[in-house]
Amino acid sequence: MIRPTVARVDLSAIRENFHAIAQFLRTSGRSGSDPTRPNSAEWGQTPPSENSTSGVRPQVIAVVKANAYGHGAPQVGLALEQAGAAMLACADIEEGIVLRQAGVRAPILIFGALSVSDLEGIFQHDLTPTISTPGAARALQAAAARHNVTLRCHLKIDTGMNRLGFRHDNLEYTLPDVAASRNLSIDAVYTHFATADDPENELFAEQRTRFETVVQELPKFGITATVRHAANSAAMLRDERVWFDYVRPGLLLYGVVPPPLAATLSLRPAMSLHSRIVAVKGVRPGEGSGYGIKTTFSEPRTIAVIPAGYADGLDLRLAGRAFMLVRGRRAPIVGSVCMDMTMIDVTGTPVAPGDEVVIVGEQGDESIGVREMAAAIGTIPYELLCRVGSRIQRVYH
Repeated sequence: MIRPTVARVDLSAIRENFHAIAQFLRTSGRSGSDPTRPNSAEWGQTPPSENSTSGVRPQVIAVVKANAYGHGAPQVGLALEQAGAAMLACADIEEGIVLRQAGVRAPILIFGALSVSDLEGIFQHDLTPTISTPGAARALQAAAARHNVTLRCHLKIDTGMNRLGFRHDNLEYTLPDVAASRNLSIDAVYTHFATADDPENELFAEQRTRFETVVQELPKFGITATVRHAANSAAMLRDERVWFDYVRPGLLLYGVVPPPLAATLSLRPAMSLHSRIVAVKGVRPGEGSGYGIKTTFSEPRTIAVIPAGYADGLDLRLAGRAFMLVRGRRAPIVGSVCMDMTMIDVTGTPVAPGDEVVIVGEQGDESIGVREMAAAIGTIPYELLCRVGSRIQRVYH
């Protein structure tokens, strides 16, 4: 049985988005320029050029962490492997095992810190770990020695985000031990940008420069990794100089451009959220609806009850700020978002129990995207997608 509220995931959209990204990497670019203040409508429309660093177009590491941004990692992982992703990437070993159990055979990169993890899954499921801390290097070396294998790894450099990675300005103290690890083979080096989606922030350019300096210095530590990657979705759109050998799109794969950026890539949102009206009732002047009766109506209103609430991932702040679609019209969310229900104002629209409601997606000539919804409550699309609840069934087509 399927609950009235479902998430429809279009796997063909994900494959098409992947191909749009690959096409962009092949035919677009800004010849090494940094468009920190461009006309955003021009992004993705510049003449063909070669990557200013290597002369070779990058391949795609498809990011499917957090259950593929809420879309369902097993199904999405297989679709992206079929589309041609060179590698998939996820947050931890457990996510990587889920992909392997689904039948994914492509290389899988683990982003997360592994110094306190059970590392057996790395070896049993052929996963590629990240060395991001001295503790992770020691743990991986010990585990690889026990298995009597040489473990292929990626090395992460912290160029200014101050989260995971070896500090770019402290490598002479931290990297010698990593380079001396006899059972670790560092195949790639990467970093992560903290402000790629903020054209006004100068840290982006500083991180790029720091990373390029580190790459040049690695051989003196005995590390000869020839593969580099740095660009998430926003960085990929911003600056061709950070494409390197691989790019790591996440949000773009799911058909959403990271705000506030804009791009001319031909993308389709892969997920839509649908429900049905379960009740319709009248509210008299002076009355309200939902917990706290936070607002009251000055005129008679008709409200419809939707069986989806914050337990399904809908944010409490949507009430009074966002809409749902019913009969091809926008209906304001009113009252309060409850655990299992949300109310919408359908005054003047002839509705009945059973009518379809679109929470995110298209209906008739209207549409509501996660960027719009996120902007209405002051958050980011990533959060809304990842919060789609586990009790909402994903229906794939």
